[in-house]
Amino acid sequence: MRRRSLLLAVPAGLLTLAGCGDDKADKAKSKPSDSPTNSASAPPTAKIVDGPVPEITKGDKFGQKPTIAKGSGKPSSDLAVKTLIQGKGKEVAKGDYLQADYLGQIWATAKVFDNSYDRGNPTVFPIGVGKVIPGWDQSLVGKKLGSRVELAIPPKVGYGEEGNKQAGIKGSDTLVFVVDLVDSFNAKSSSKGKEVAQSNKDLPKVGTNTDGKAPSIDVPKTAAPKKLVSSYVLEGDGDVVKETDSLLCQYKGVLWADGKEFDSSYKSGQLAQFQLAQVVKGWAQGLTGKKVGSRVLIVIPPELGYGDQPPQGSTIKKDSTLVFCVDILAK
Repeated sequence: MRRRSLLLAVPAGLLTLAGCGDDKADKAKSKPSDSPTNSASAPPTAKIVDGPVPEITKGDKFGQKPTIAKGSGKPSSDLAVKTLIQGKGKEVAKGDYLQADYLGQIWATAKVFDNSYDRGNPTVFPIGVGKVIPGWDQSLVGKKLGSRVELAIPPKVGYGEEGNKQAGIKGSDTLVFVVDLVDSFNAKSSSKGKEVAQSNKDLPKVGTNTDGKAPSIDVPKTAAPKKLVSSYVLEGDGDVVKETDSLLCQYKGVLWADGKEFDSSYKSGQLAQFQLAQVVKGWAQGLTGKKVGSRVLIVIPPELGYGDQPPQGSTIKKDSTLVFCVDILAK
């Protein structure tokens, strides 16, 4: 977000600038991110060519974990990009959060250093804005969702001369990736789930619009519930959220006491990306067990929110009950 979220214990963008690896909360500081990243502030560019790229010998369908042959001969010093499957979805735009499956290996040895297929979830990351290695930013913006793209990335638009020791990548290594473009999200994204009746008059009523605009939250003039409330407004059909998951969400938060908004991804114009282990307990408990693609109403009593220690500079007072609507876009 453009400012530090009042909700999150860490900034919304959780992608580190280290390398490739596990994304579990308890390993976030010791393990690199699960997507290719690079810390260069002014990323280099490369000429894009259509080859050469190694042959895929197994798993050649979209969504299948591929087996990629060892690179033959000397790789190009340019950025080789080949669309293996042409998707029919919308084009990936600069600044989108791209959801993708991928496998990465070293050209010269065919050593696989990372893949998302074995983790069972596509990775979600900002594209085209310097959060991943330059070769990804340059080659994936403008591609259509549903596409499978193979990349041969020279060091200058990969991890540079330093390489990535954690992933076993040397500064001279050309990297080969196969990337399946699953979905993309931006500041106008909304959940598209099935509307669920909001029949309890003692609970806030949340708007059901799916146009990317902030839903309304109407708080009743009744006493706040003493226990956590978590209920569907729109019920999606995606995977069930686990307490160890990382999520990409839209959200809006208001105070039960007066209905005034105190935080919103809609207002900041940037989606929230976080690990459930790193947010207030009311969010972690309220979103666990819900389905991706849903809009959820969460009412958080003080002991599961900020209690008597609200964030400095916020409009949240001590022992405030918090009300959120959360669109779970991806995990």
